[in-house]
Amino acid sequence: MRQLIVTAFVSLDGVVEAPGGEPGYRNSGWTFKDVEFDEAAYEIKDREQHETTALLLGRTSYEAFAPVWPTMEEFAEYNAMPRYVVSTTLQRADDRWPATILRSLDEVAALKETDGGPIAVHGSATLGRSLADAGLVDRYHLLVFPVLLGAGKRLWSQTDKDRQPLTVVESQTFPNGITKLVYDVRK
Repeated sequence: MRQLIVTAFVSLDGVVEAPGGEPGYRNSGWTFKDVEFDEAAYEIKDREQHETTALLLGRTSYEAFAPVWPTMEEFAEYNAMPRYVVSTTLQRADDRWPATILRSLDEVAALKETDGGPIAVHGSATLGRSLADAGLVDRYHLLVFPVLLGAGKRLWSQTDKDRQPLTVVESQTFPNGITKLVYDVRK
């Protein structure tokens, strides 16, 4: 079974919305504000690109990434690997960044059963919450930023569900205050 990894930049209060500067959110770009850049804190992002073998995205993230990521040399490995978009509304994939459209979480579960390496979920807050609620997430790669944002999309839903124990696989706090947390989901 393939491992499904949700990777995210997250504020201390659990917000994942608009970390890179997307429009329409008043705290947009919060990963670049108030936190000094430290290359060591982002090592896990490079490692993800080398270790994962497919990308899984929600429609909104896919539509934001498709016109940009194919032109970015730093994402060469992501651009070369298979991409999947979970959406009930997307009619067809963007020709600039082709992807297979999955219409349900059952199709995601079936994808996990195929041969291959880890599948990474970038951005895609709504999808990430749905995957977690369905018990499909195997690991979290989190860069937790020392900031409280209040409003915004959360990494986890507020669905009333059974507790989900996690096992710490890796953790490190960097001089700029970012904390790397890697958790395996205990099933």
